Amino acid sequence: MDLLTQSLIYLLAAVISVPLSRRFGLGSILGYLVAGIIIGPFGFAFVRDAEYIMHFAELGVVFLLFIVGLELKPSRLWVMRSMVFGLGATQVIVTAAAIALVAWSLGLSSRDAFIIGPILALSSTAFVLQMLAEKKQLSTIHGRAAF
Repeated sequence: MDLLTQSLIYLLAAVISVPLSRRFGLGSILGYLVAGIIIGPFGFAFVRDAEYIMHFAELGVVFLLFIVGLELKPSRLWVMRSMVFGLGATQVIVTAAAIALVAWSLGLSSRDAFIIGPILALSSTAFVLQMLAEKKQLSTIHGRAAF
């Protein structure tokens, strides 16, 4: 399957699943996850090559980082330095340790659990930012703290 066809499949899945998910009050993140499950290799297998999908995933990460960069002003970062470097670092470390412990208790090697913990802890940024943006809470106190 060529790049254009796969791109159309991704876009069509998103255009259908995200509004449905939001209509049911579940948010767009869950809509994207459901779309991926449906079109992926374990659903209807419209998209089979995981390596090929990674290119789109990397593009999504680039867009996420771009959005974070747009939101973050150096002066704002300086004002929030204790929250960012204190609470933020603590949250990432505690979450990474908890996830690693769960992964290890489920039978993964300690090395794999140590890698998976921080990866999943850091990936929460995408979910939290999207949920706060949808609810228009990024400018609130808890929204700034979460950011």
